[in-house]
Parts: sequence; C-alpha cells; structure tokens
Amino acid sequence: MGDSKPDWEFKRRDALILREMAADPQRSAREITEVLEREYDVDISHVTVSKSIRNMREAGVFREAIIPNEEYFIFEQFEFKFNPEHFAEEWRAAMEYIRDHENTLFYFLSDGEYQWTSVMMFPDREAGSKWIHEFYKRHGKVVSNLRNSVMTNVLKFETDPDLFDSLPYDEE
Repeated sequence: MGDSKPDWEFKRRDALILREMAADPQRSAREITEVLEREYDVDISHVTVSKSIRNMREAGVFREAIIPNEEYFIFEQFEFKFNPEHFAEEWRAAMEYIRDHENTLFYFLSDGEYQWTSVMMFPDREAGSKWIHEFYKRHGKVVSNLRNSVMTNVLKFETDPDLFDSLPYDEE
C-alpha cells in the first residue's frame, strides 16, 4: 500500500465514475457511460470511461480487494498497545508479522494508547485464539496489551456513493 496521497487531479467525470462504481462495482464502462449521460448529462464515450478507470486504478486513486462474505470467516479487530521498553529493537518484526500475515485484511496506525489496529479473518474462533498465542510467543516483548473484539454482525460494508460528491474536482 502506498504511503502517500495519489498524484491525481479529479475531473467531475472522475468523481461521478467513482460514485457509480461504488453504487454497483460490477457495472461495465458502457453501463457507467449510460448512467453518466442519463443522470448527470455527461456525454463521454465508454472508451474514455474505461481509460479513466484504468488510470485512476494505476494512480492508486482507489483500491480493489476480494473480500469474502462474512458468513465464511470470523472477523476480529485487534488493537496493539506498545511496551516502550522493547519497542526500538522489536517493533519492525512485529509490524511485518501482522501486516504480512495471511489472516490480515486491514492494518493501520492509529492514535491514542493502542497505536496499531488490524482487522483479521479466521475460519473459527479457535484459529483467532491460536494466532494471538503465536503472536505473543514471537513478539510479546513489544506489546504490553492486545485487545481483540469479534465482529458478530456486519451491518454495513460498502462505500456510500454520496461520499464521492465531496471530492474536489475541476469542471471538465
């Protein structure tokens, strides 16, 4: 994952394309072209839509991931609190272990007392418990506490298309 904001100047059509992709990720470039014409009075070709999607993808404007249905896995949130005594010599190995682990779906830095947070997927609760045990065996010196929560019901898992209305764009 990139550490910086993508170098991209949005055109109105880009924001609208992202909006429509969020509304229906399976929509083809031709279908998006039709929606742009019908709903927003934007007249561009499906080739231009396809090229815009490809260019935004390559620039890192949006990310794509395959995420299994929550009925197949247990999703757990982990929050890691550091032990400052061993942080300097141990943090990188622990961070890479979490980041690169096959069960990690999402991993980020956060502010506050617990500074690393991850969302992980496991086939069952036992696998999640085993992961915690193994993590402590390997990297317990760098962590003074690990909080984990099981996500019992996923109530929303999508990007709302209206969010893209707030992107700054050039009229074009």
